Amino acid sequence: MSYRIGQGVDFHKLAEGRELWIGGVKIPHHKGAVGHSDADVLLHAICDALLGALCLGDIGVHFPDTDPAYKNIDSKILLEKTIALISRKGYAIINMDTTLCLQAPKIRGYVPEMQKAIATIAGIAIKDISIKATTTEQMGFVGREEGLMAYATILLKKFEV
Repeated sequence: MSYRIGQGVDFHKLAEGRELWIGGVKIPHHKGAVGHSDADVLLHAICDALLGALCLGDIGVHFPDTDPAYKNIDSKILLEKTIALISRKGYAIINMDTTLCLQAPKIRGYVPEMQKAIATIAGIAIKDISIKATTTEQMGFVGREEGLMAYATILLKKFEV
């Protein structure tokens, strides 16, 4: 099979006293995401989409939160490791489409920096990375600013030999 598609989703609580990392970028905010790693919800969803496309499990299988080696790890490293695994399997990323769900802060101004960070790690063009954001109109845990979530869909293609 020459093309594979994967979907990923991730959720994290928000809490005072934590840094907010989204898409490999530190964003100033009074709350940050809680997790074993830096809790970068967007990069985690991307990792899950990559792994899912090749039926390789999920981020927890490869980087378990019970392993102290991943405590407070920069999620850009997790993305690098995931892309290396995909590459060893003979696949490359064609494009990705992602959506962030968060009430605040507004991230539009940070999207180009996120795209650049992801493109650098993934080895693809910025034009092949879509990052969208939406609020939940103040509904649910996202709307109450108790947490945030991200979705990612990624298309892979087998290397030409």
